[in-house]
Amino acid sequence: MRILIVKTSSLGDVIHNLPVLSDIRAHCPDAVVDWCVEDAFAAIPRLHPALGEVIPVAVRRWRKQLARAATWREMAAVRQRLRAQAYDAVIDTQGLLKSALLACQARGPLLGYAAASVREPLAAGFYDRRFVVSRDLHAVVRNRRLAAAALGYSPEGGPDYGIAAAAASFDWLPHRPYVVFLTATSRDDKLWPEADWLTLGRQLNSLGYAAVLPGGSAVERERAGRLAAGIPGAVAAPPMRIETLASLLAGARAAVGVDTGLTHLAVALKVPTVALYTATDPGLTGVLGTGFHRNLGGRDQSPPAAAVLAELQSALS
Repeated sequence: MRILIVKTSSLGDVIHNLPVLSDIRAHCPDAVVDWCVEDAFAAIPRLHPALGEVIPVAVRRWRKQLARAATWREMAAVRQRLRAQAYDAVIDTQGLLKSALLACQARGPLLGYAAASVREPLAAGFYDRRFVVSRDLHAVVRNRRLAAAALGYSPEGGPDYGIAAAAASFDWLPHRPYVVFLTATSRDDKLWPEADWLTLGRQLNSLGYAAVLPGGSAVERERAGRLAAGIPGAVAAPPMRIETLASLLAGARAAVGVDTGLTHLAVALKVPTVALYTATDPGLTGVLGTGFHRNLGGRDQSPPAAAVLAELQSALS
């Protein structure tokens, strides 16, 4: 059996889909599973041993460059690759028009959510078979139930993300246990106050833990540097690729992160994680895993540094 999973973005959504690979491996051990995903996030499914091939796309970039001939050549090449292999099942776990349009380029029966189960009901019109999955369930649970219904098995137990990061050493890391601070997110209203990061970092330093602060964009690296300068023993990490950052997370004693895909990555790697929510409700998309994880805060809430430290201390002990 050969299966194609279509889940293109965003980073958190891609991570939420990893347990589908683990479920398929458990219930359909002879299946080969390919994954169509945005090229920026292709490193994530590649961490899973059950993955067959990655078919990268660049929908986000293509939308901005439709006037370029090179864009149309890239899209044609992706279509050719999607059609090169006949699939026994093409499962669109994204449930959006963009993912449905990609999925229908592949050769094989197209399976997805029923119209009432997705944010963009028109996507369901592209599917050969549709399945009702409650929208009131966590995103990880929804992905697992859709794939299970499509392939005829029942998901069991908690989510198994199934990934492990390669061991790595970093000569710039402090020579003591560290906690990763994931301070960057896509919206300013999701940020945790810098004063709270400083308070938490100083408290952890007094307990013998160094804070390590990654940053991707120039703005994020500037913030990480500013915070690291105010926390004794803290380090602002240099720019890293996702797979390298996964190795950094895997070596941490814990992670603290705002509403961002990297916080979900920490949980997927079974790193003890405290997730901070200030503008969104974590009920349907908060961190979820089998190791230690906590969702603090919510819409129009900001968890205090003392509460975060209390959760961290229970994990670190």
